[in-house]
Amino acid sequence: MFKEFKDFAMKGNVLDMAIGIIIGAAFGKIVGSFVSDVLMPPLGLLVGNIDFNNLFLVIKQGATAGPYDTLAKAQEAGAVTINYGVFVDTLISFVLVAVAVFILVKNVNRLKRQEAPAAPPVPTTRECPYCLSAIPIKATRCGHCTSTLTA
Repeated sequence: MFKEFKDFAMKGNVLDMAIGIIIGAAFGKIVGSFVSDVLMPPLGLLVGNIDFNNLFLVIKQGATAGPYDTLAKAQEAGAVTINYGVFVDTLISFVLVAVAVFILVKNVNRLKRQEAPAAPPVPTTRECPYCLSAIPIKATRCGHCTSTLTA
């Protein structure tokens, strides 16, 4: 049973998939950091000094009543919140990952098309059935042995 599992796990597709998942998770963290730490602060500053991670709506007050300045304070008080700022942040991360994957797949497909073997050339000659010499495809008589050829 262990040998079967080893054979399964070492197949090219399974190994490629595992490597893709690991690299994808790391790439997701990089994009998440880019969105949270690089993209969103200037965007928040541009739209009026807003920290998107602290955009939330209180559904139910916590043990200590609000208003809450930050999402962390609301969660610490036990308030029930809808964290739409975090959702916007995650949505932008998803869009960036989707665009990056689209560009990657598009380029891989372009490279595959360039590497595709050319179609074999259309033959312009055929063999005479009598003398086995090469003759033009449309020939009705062999130029070497003068035999009459059928189509």
